[in-house]
Amino acid sequence: MTNRTLTPFLPPIAAGASDSFGIPESFVPWPLGTDHDFMSSADTEPDLAASLVRANALGPWDWPEKPVVFISDPHADAESLLRSLVAARVVDRIGTGLTEFGLTGFGRSCQIIIGGDCLDKGPSNLDLLDCLAALMKSGADVVLLAGNHDLRLFLGLESLAGSRKSINAHMFVRMGKKVLPLMREIFDRHVDEETAMAGLPDEKTCLACMFPGRKWKKHFPRAAAGYLNEAAIRKEMRRLKKKMEKFTDHVEEAGLSIRQLYAAALTCRDLFINPAGRYAWFFQSMKAVHKSGSLLFVHAGVDDNMADQIAARGIAHVNRRFRKESRKDPFVFYSGTIANLMRTKYRDIDHPLTERGVEDLHQAGVRMLVHGHINRHSGQELKSRHGLLHLEADITLDRHSRSNEGLEGIGTGATIIHPDGNIIGISCDYPHAKLFNPVQILHQHGMAR
Repeated sequence: MTNRTLTPFLPPIAAGASDSFGIPESFVPWPLGTDHDFMSSADTEPDLAASLVRANALGPWDWPEKPVVFISDPHADAESLLRSLVAARVVDRIGTGLTEFGLTGFGRSCQIIIGGDCLDKGPSNLDLLDCLAALMKSGADVVLLAGNHDLRLFLGLESLAGSRKSINAHMFVRMGKKVLPLMREIFDRHVDEETAMAGLPDEKTCLACMFPGRKWKKHFPRAAAGYLNEAAIRKEMRRLKKKMEKFTDHVEEAGLSIRQLYAAALTCRDLFINPAGRYAWFFQSMKAVHKSGSLLFVHAGVDDNMADQIAARGIAHVNRRFRKESRKDPFVFYSGTIANLMRTKYRDIDHPLTERGVEDLHQAGVRMLVHGHINRHSGQELKSRHGLLHLEADITLDRHSRSNEGLEGIGTGATIIHPDGNIIGISCDYPHAKLFNPVQILHQHGMAR
C-alpha cells in the first residue's frame, strides 16, 4: 500500500511535534483488511460494503461547509487533548502549560467537536476542563457532546439536592470509586477545610447524606418499575450493593475522610450545577447530538426512537429534550432513549437500532454516524451496524486507559472531515493517517455498483 504526504489535506505540522507525539505525516487509503473488521464475522448484516453501496445510492453526500475535527473520550487527560489538537493542526503550543496555546489558521476555519467523556480516569479532570475552557474562549467553534461519564457526574450531583427521591437517591454512590479522583481534586483546589467543614455533621450523618437510605431497597423497585424491567432493576440493585460495600474503603484510599468527601461533593455541586459556578459552562454547553451535512455526531450510538425523533422533529428538538429531561428527573432520563445516545454499545440491554431506524435516518439525510465510546487500539475504525455506517473514533487517548490496555505513551489523534468528502483518521497507534472517501473507496476496492 503506497503512502503519501498529508500536505494536500492538512497544513504542515509544527517542527518537532510529529516525532515527539508519534503523529503520522503520511496517509494511506483506509485499510479494509480484517485488522479493521471489514468483512469480518463481527460485522452485522448487511456488511460494510453493502452499507456503503446503500448510502451512496441515496444520492450525493452533503458535506460540512467547513472542516470538522472530531476528538472523543479525552477522559481527564488534558495533555492528550492538546496533542490531538496539534495533530489536527488546530492549535500551536506557545508554552508548556496546558492552557498555553493559540489557534492556527486552520483552527480558526474549522469546527471542533468534542465527542464526550471529558471526565474520569485521569490524570486530572480539572486540568482537562481548564484546557477545554481555554479552547472555547480562544474563539474556536466548539461543539461539546455529552458522554456517559459526564452525565453520571451531573446525575450524581443532582441526587445530593434536598428533594431526593427513591428513584435517584443512589446516583452519587453509584458512581463508585470513579468519582473519587475528581472529589480529591475539588477538595485540594477548592475546599477551604476550616470554613467548609465547620458546619458539617459527623461522619455517619455525612455518609447517610450520600447513601440512598435504609428504605431504598424497598421503594426503588416500585419507583423504577415504569422505566426498567425486573432484570434491569435487579442488576441495578446488585451493582449498588457492591459499590456501597466498598465505598468507604475507596474513599480512604483516595486520602479523604467521609466528611471531607461530603464537603468536596457539595463544593463540586456548587462549581458545576450552580449557574454561577466556575465549571457551570460544562453542562450548560452540552448537546446530545449534532448534525453536519450527512454526518450525525453522538457519543455512543442511536436507536429507533431517536432516529424517529431526528427524522420527524429534527436535531434541535432532541437537544431541547436532552436539556429539559436531564434536569427534570435524572434517573428516568438516564434510563431512557435520549441517554441511550451516550450509553449504547448495541447490546441486548440497550435500546435497539433496527432497519426501521436506519431508514428514518437515511430519510433525514444521515449517511454515517461518527462517535466515540468504544475504545480502539489501532486508530479509527469503520463499521456497519444494522445497515448504518459508523465511524468509531475513540482511539484511547487517556493515559489511564492506555496503561490498562497495554498501549504506551500519551494518546494522540483526531478525525478530520473535509468539505470535499475526504475523511482523515490520525492516531499515534497507527503508522499512517487513514484516508476515507465514501464514494471513491468503493471504486478502489472494486465494489461500486
